Amino acid sequence: MISAEQVKSLAAKHFESIVAIRRHIHAHPELSFEEHETAKYVAEQLRKLGIEPTEGVADTGITALIKGKNPDTKVVALRGDMDALPIQEENDVPYKSTNDGVMHACGHDVHTACLLGAATILNELKDEFEGTIKLVFQPGEEKNPGGASLMIKAGALENPRPAAMLGQHVLPYIPTGKLGFRSGKYMASADEVYLTVKGQGGHAALPDKAIDPIVIAAQIITALQTVISRNADPKMPTVLTFGAIHGGSAQNIIPNEVKIAGTFRALDEDWRFKAHDLITKLATSVAEGMGGSCDVNIDVGYPFLHNDEDTTAIARAAACEYIGEENIVDLDLWLGAEDFAYYSHEVPACFYRLGTGNEAKETTFGAHTPRFNVDEDAIELGIGFMAWNALKQLGQ
Repeated sequence: MISAEQVKSLAAKHFESIVAIRRHIHAHPELSFEEHETAKYVAEQLRKLGIEPTEGVADTGITALIKGKNPDTKVVALRGDMDALPIQEENDVPYKSTNDGVMHACGHDVHTACLLGAATILNELKDEFEGTIKLVFQPGEEKNPGGASLMIKAGALENPRPAAMLGQHVLPYIPTGKLGFRSGKYMASADEVYLTVKGQGGHAALPDKAIDPIVIAAQIITALQTVISRNADPKMPTVLTFGAIHGGSAQNIIPNEVKIAGTFRALDEDWRFKAHDLITKLATSVAEGMGGSCDVNIDVGYPFLHNDEDTTAIARAAACEYIGEENIVDLDLWLGAEDFAYYSHEVPACFYRLGTGNEAKETTFGAHTPRFNVDEDAIELGIGFMAWNALKQLGQ
């Protein structure tokens, strides 16, 4: 029977080499669905382990199998995302991004490296456990329609189909050495809302001769807040935020149109699509009532993320055994979004958090910021626990 101490020993053994892999990936980031060199690098690392990858899944994705004894008994999938963000890095580190305007500002370099580290450990132990580990290296987590949805369409969850799937994500708000879990609903769906308000331009001093789309846009934004305040169940967290308004060219000109962009988040699929209808009807009726019009485009994004209760219970118990219950954090609902949610609607899944925060090392900056970085000491726990979690999900 494989012990936690055995896995910890292997995690310590491979720690430095996995940190080097993380640094290489961090220094060579690629945007969503452009992860060609990253995918080649990952495939190369897998072949060094004697694991044959299946490349080109959803173009830049990779899957691979680690078969233990009696490989058909149970299959557990592990996922790591590979894409970076269009951000200029401001960290002064030896492994700083060499690609101008592109940065691993969400930890996907760590996720990919940790999955390779877990694969290294599990591959060494494959003669000691029963079942199969499926590795899923996924592109495009940061961009609609989400690489997870494309991997699923490409058959990443088939032949063999996993009985459980695990996703690990760094979190700078949790100290290094801790892991975070939440059972049930955890993260929100995320849809992009685009409004084009059309009026009739004219001179600012003659508003009676024009139909002012700026005034209409202001009314629409204010009115749409009632979609949440007067239609959503108060017990169900939901958010509608507009983050961009573009219209006009000068202070004394009424423009012809105004463009508005926002995001809608929800934790219930029925309410989600009901809200889409309400947003469309209210925006168009307000505009028409003021003499203009409004084109509404809602780009449907990721669904809400559901952590399967049984899978998460096994993961949490495994974490207690691996690092002690005092190092387990109970996570709150999170209105952020993650395309791992697609997997969670297909197979029993658990998406958990790896603490990487360390004030002394300045690794508490939020994700999607130019100063985001991780405490690399967390990687040893990241690779070890991912492997241990997988073994426990297999029933070892």
